[in-house]
Amino acid sequence: MSEKRKEVKDLTDLPGVGPKTAQKLREAGIYTLADLAMASVHELVEKVGIGEETAKKLIEAAEEALGLDFLSALDYYEKRKSIERITTGSKALDELLGGGVETQSLIEAFGEFGSGKTQIGHQLSVNIQLPKEKGGLSEPDNPAKAVYIDTEGTFRPERIEQMASAVGLDPKEALKNIFYVKALSTDHQLNIVKKIPKLINDGNNIRLIVVDSITAHFRAEYVGRGVLAERQQKLNQHLRDLLKLASMYNLAVYVTNQVMAKPEGYYGLDLVQAVGGHVLAHAITYRIFLRKGKGGVRVARLIDAPHLPEREVTFKITDEGVRDA
Repeated sequence: MSEKRKEVKDLTDLPGVGPKTAQKLREAGIYTLADLAMASVHELVEKVGIGEETAKKLIEAAEEALGLDFLSALDYYEKRKSIERITTGSKALDELLGGGVETQSLIEAFGEFGSGKTQIGHQLSVNIQLPKEKGGLSEPDNPAKAVYIDTEGTFRPERIEQMASAVGLDPKEALKNIFYVKALSTDHQLNIVKKIPKLINDGNNIRLIVVDSITAHFRAEYVGRGVLAERQQKLNQHLRDLLKLASMYNLAVYVTNQVMAKPEGYYGLDLVQAVGGHVLAHAITYRIFLRKGKGGVRVARLIDAPHLPEREVTFKITDEGVRDA
C-alpha cells in the first residue's frame, strides 16, 4: 500500500486517467488527488461527464493513494500539529480563539453594523502576510496571500494601506497579495469559491479566504418560507466548499454574518440572532458575537468552539487596525 501511495502523485498516475480525463477534471476544478478524494460522485458525473461507477473508482483510488483511512486518536493529534494560527492584532482576541485564527477551520463573526466584523477581515488579510514569528503565515520568498470576497461593497484598499504600514509591510505589496472580487449574486459567490483551487495551483500561496458577508445575497434573493429549503441547501453547499478548501489547503476561512432581531430577547446576544439558521451554525468551527461597548471599545463573545469555553474579551479598532483595548 505504501509503495502504491508513493507511485500515485498526480491525477494522471491513477488507473484509467489519461490526459483527456485529467484535463476534464481540471476544467471541473479538480487539480489534485486531494481535490478528487473530496469530490462527490454526483460532481464527477455532472461536471466531468463520466459514468457513476467510474466516478466511484476514481474517488476510491484517490482516497487510497492519500491514505485516507481510519487513524488512531494519537495519529490524528499528531496530524493536527500542521494547523497554524494567524494573529488578529489583539492579544485578547487571539487568546479568545485559543491563539489566533486557526487554519483548516471556518470562523464566523456576527453582529450589528459597526461592531468590527469587516475590520477584522481587513486586518487578517494584512496579518496573513507577516512572517510566522510575527503571527502571519508568510515564508521567505513566498508571501502568504488572501482572497477577499466582498458581497456588500465594504472592502476598502485605503484601510489595507493603513493597516499594512502599521505592521511594517509595504502597502502596495500588501494590496498585491490580496485577490479581491465583488460577488454580485449567490451563484456568482459560489462560483468564485470554486475557482480558488486554480489560483492555488497556479502557484499562489493562498492561506486565507474572507467572505464579507456570507449571507447577504442569500437573504436578499430568497425571501419567504416557500424558498427557505432551497436557500439553506445552497448555503450548505457553499459552506461545504469552503470547508473543503480549508481542509485540503491548510488555509483559514473567515466569514462575517448579518443578524436579525429576536423579539423575545432582552439584551446583547439575546436580542439578535445570526442569519443562516442551523445549517450555518453546524458548519462553523468558531462563532464570535461582536457588539459595541462603551468608549469605542468592542466586545467579542465566543459562542461556540470545539474545545474552548464561552467567554468575552474586549478590543478596540484604531487608525492602525485591530488592537487591544
